Amino acid sequence: MEHELLFQIFGWLGSLGLIFGYLPQAIQTIRTRNTDGISLPGFIMMSIGSFCFMSQGLMLGRSGIFIFTTNVITATCAVIIFVIKMKNDYFKK
Repeated sequence: MEHELLFQIFGWLGSLGLIFGYLPQAIQTIRTRNTDGISLPGFIMMSIGSFCFMSQGLMLGRSGIFIFTTNVITATCAVIIFVIKMKNDYFKK
């Protein structure tokens, strides 16, 4: 019982840390449309990681809900930032 509680606490704390670390970048990018400081290859790799962890969270079932939830949010932010980055770097030239 104690182990499961600690597992859940650390999972949710990790999720909140990642969400609140990722969200400000997405909000700033949406507001300013400035993507100059964003590395496209690095960002693509982080996005792939989010989608993989989202899949892992689904496979874990109920115990992976925090992994799934966190990565749905970060993947959504990643897609938004990716679209803005592509518009800025490739489609406006």
